[in-house]
Amino acid sequence: MNHQTVDFLSSVEPFDMLPEKEIATAAQSLSHAGFPADRTLFVQNKSYLNHIYIVSSGKLEKFILEEESKKLCENLREKSIYGGLSVLFNKSISIRTVRTLEESKLYLLPKEHFLDICARYPEFIQHFARDFCSHMLQAPYQALITGSMDDEKQASPTAFLNLKLRDVFSREFASCSEYTSIKEAAALMRDNKKSAVVTMNALDQSVGLLTDNDLRSKVVSRNYPVHNPVKEIASRPLITLSQDSQVFEAIILMMKHNVKHLVITDDWDNVLGIATEQDLLLAQGRSPVYLMREIQMAQTLEELKHRQLQVPGMIKSLLDSGARAGHLNRIITEISDAILKKIAAWATEEMGPAPARFAFMILGSEGRREQTLKTDQDNAIVYDDVEQGREKEVREYFLELGDRICTRLDEVGFSFCNFGVMARNPKWCQPLSQWKTYFWDWIHQVEPEDLLHSSIFFDFRLGYGDKRMVSDLRQYLAASLGKWKGFFRHFAENALYFKPPLDFFGNLVLKNTKEKKNCLDIKQPMQLLVDFPRLYALKYFIAETNTLDRLERLRQQGALSGQDFDELSHAYGFMMLLRLSHQARMIVDEGKPPDNLIQPRMLTYIDRQSLKEAFKRIRTAQGKMRMELTQDIGIS
Repeated sequence: MNHQTVDFLSSVEPFDMLPEKEIATAAQSLSHAGFPADRTLFVQNKSYLNHIYIVSSGKLEKFILEEESKKLCENLREKSIYGGLSVLFNKSISIRTVRTLEESKLYLLPKEHFLDICARYPEFIQHFARDFCSHMLQAPYQALITGSMDDEKQASPTAFLNLKLRDVFSREFASCSEYTSIKEAAALMRDNKKSAVVTMNALDQSVGLLTDNDLRSKVVSRNYPVHNPVKEIASRPLITLSQDSQVFEAIILMMKHNVKHLVITDDWDNVLGIATEQDLLLAQGRSPVYLMREIQMAQTLEELKHRQLQVPGMIKSLLDSGARAGHLNRIITEISDAILKKIAAWATEEMGPAPARFAFMILGSEGRREQTLKTDQDNAIVYDDVEQGREKEVREYFLELGDRICTRLDEVGFSFCNFGVMARNPKWCQPLSQWKTYFWDWIHQVEPEDLLHSSIFFDFRLGYGDKRMVSDLRQYLAASLGKWKGFFRHFAENALYFKPPLDFFGNLVLKNTKEKKNCLDIKQPMQLLVDFPRLYALKYFIAETNTLDRLERLRQQGALSGQDFDELSHAYGFMMLLRLSHQARMIVDEGKPPDNLIQPRMLTYIDRQSLKEAFKRIRTAQGKMRMELTQDIGIS
């Protein structure tokens, strides 16, 4: 046995924590190899590693190459280890590219021996787990690691949520002149075995789409003349999506427009093919597209309730197949929006035409398109000011409308708000002038209750009605904020008051509730991440309400660095994924009402460490907010 090798290995972390006998056995398994300078040893996501590599002498660099630039570039020197994370977390595929900067010598430990040590010594593997978690929130690193997981999930029907459309749509499509007869177009569809045909104008530009549904609903059922030009019944304008868009985006677009076909284009808007509902059905009976269509076809409240009950199972299926948190939030939101529109349309039809323009506004998490499976209502109504003498009549109409909508939402499964923030509450069913007064008071008086209202109401968007009402209110909000900087100071102080649940030593701070012991409310630290971009979005007049969209806009405007954006967005996405998984498990597996109380002992070691890392990023963001706003608006 070479005692020099044993001594060397004894000084390398984490081998130094192993018993002497274990170190000696590992030293016997080591081989030695030398490499000249400027030699690429491993290539990210391509090279397969059979060993763990320990630098004996020399200098190397490891990095991720993204768009021809190096990311996460670090040097490897004497006693540095490479390959542990790749073997443990990336199916032995090298996570980074490794290149020698000078002549270097490496010890090689067989992968099997390394994995055997990991299996028998928990503190040994925890060293690599901590290293893994410290990189989890960095976009290039995370993308490489999750890539291998995605590969495993390709067999699952729900796995292609993240795929590009270019990988799933049919590039063979039928087309005809918009002056072709309906009969000839139908024959063309039949002969080509297509469910749609693209119609072209005289300049050979694609202008419309004729589908089998158009033939059934517009021709057959109405005995429409089949010798008329197809132009008269083709759907216009075309609903298109770039081939570089994700399948998820196609699903959302289909759900929103209630269509079964999307025209896929290149960067110059040239038609490449058609994606059909059949291409995008993710799982039989679990498809968001299928569920959305069932909601839009529903005729009774009971049908809507039944469809809403299917959402948790569908989300759990998507979660099990690796869907991203942001995608799931959007799907839940689109379904909730569709149910609201259906209920609001029924209510207005029953009551007759509205006596003034109005908007049913969605607030809070649903206003941010971040709704989870723990559903309750936050909504309001704004309507036009009317001439004197009509106020009472108009107010009574909209209060009744608000009551009908909110009551039916509750019956379907969207619980009444415990704090009464609903359109059925007279306080939150008001004309535009009163809403402007509310906003002015909340901005300038800034009492604790005002801050609560601003955190709920400033994330408003249109749910049903006239979008101009929401636009008017948003413009007034921007103008009011621009004239009073004191609001930002008070809002920031409030956001900085609450701390992520970490103690001085970086351990999770847990609490006991009536329902659970040793848990943490995941919603509270997530709220801190919501407050941060909301404050900056208000400051920079950003109209987006979604947290991730706000972060992206802040990055585009230079108010947020690329690294800060990556870390905050991944921290938020990770916590949202934990939250949705927890709620789906409670509803589907345990048959219990969902909550936000996570018990860390139920999480994997990796998830617990990642949660700590996410909380650290929140603490860093709070420090950034304090420093920047102190300089800008004088926070002491």
